[in-house]
Amino acid sequence: ANIFTVGSDWEGYFDYLKEYCSVIYLQRTSGVSSTEIRSETSHLNLGIVGGYEENVQNKYARESQSVNGLFVSAYCNPILNPDFSRKDYDAFLEQCDCVYIFSHPGRHYEEIKYALEQGKHVLCESPIALKKEEAEELFTLAHHKKLVLMEANKTAYNTAYNRLILLAKSGKIGNVVSVDASCTSMFHAPKANLAHTWNSICAWGPTAMLPVFQLFHEPYEKQMISLFEEETLSFDSFTKIDFCFPSAVATIKVGRGVKSEGELVISGTKGYIYVPAPWWKTDYFELRYEDPTMNKRYFYSLEGEGIRQQLLSFSKAITESKTLSFINQKVSLNICSVMEDFHAFRGVKKLQSSFMNEGGI
Repeated sequence: ANIFTVGSDWEGYFDYLKEYCSVIYLQRTSGVSSTEIRSETSHLNLGIVGGYEENVQNKYARESQSVNGLFVSAYCNPILNPDFSRKDYDAFLEQCDCVYIFSHPGRHYEEIKYALEQGKHVLCESPIALKKEEAEELFTLAHHKKLVLMEANKTAYNTAYNRLILLAKSGKIGNVVSVDASCTSMFHAPKANLAHTWNSICAWGPTAMLPVFQLFHEPYEKQMISLFEEETLSFDSFTKIDFCFPSAVATIKVGRGVKSEGELVISGTKGYIYVPAPWWKTDYFELRYEDPTMNKRYFYSLEGEGIRQQLLSFSKAITESKTLSFINQKVSLNICSVMEDFHAFRGVKKLQSSFMNEGGI
């Protein structure tokens, strides 16, 4: 560069660059703030639809404060409010330009569809629906009404994660032949609340399947093995899925109440990518080879667990009328397809609770 320019409020900060190029400090317009202009021209009222587990929606409310022009204007929780009605949802939507939905996955389809029909942009925690056909219908509806429908999966907006997927696709580890992803957490919900609680496959499945479907494409075969805490509610405490693609394989393990090392390993013909636990909110990963002197480590800052970048992309997609989702629609539909098979018990092998699991020695 021959010339470097910056606002006069930075005067003196970049003088060290004068050794390499001309540095010009441009006079700011008195009384005018570019940040305020951006906020005023992109003012969006965000409504949050909560659920039984409130910690996630609280994070979104907190991170929204770091996104210019985005303001939380309303909150509702149909699950914790048994008297909540369609009239209440209408009153809630009237206060919003867009909504973030983190209710129970079984409610997503109806809540998204109604919000879109009322002309609201929607950001919904993955999975968008529990049936592929329903997800297709929602994407089509959003397209016809010229609205934004984005899938919320904070890992997809993590800088380190995006970088490692790019490196895998670029051939840095050769041809990718295997993905192994594990996402588990210790969790216990009272049986009375299981109907409103996210099961393991919904809570962790979309995250674990993200690298699988971003790196590999259809067709595929799969086998699911699950340990159910309450089968009538499709509430699994652990699920393992093996995928077989034409030239690659993948395995995911997800659990709420079963603990495993939460790492991600992407294996290739020249080397592999290793991401330590918890890989879904990593700021560090390694490229490893047969010759350890060729190994490389990558570090990236992580702000807001990816939620902040996700909200920013959602906001810009609305104000700029662009498709800025980091998750391809085909990936979303593949995830919904797996959810559909799981909840219909198609191809699901059920594990029996052992004596030790029931408190034995």
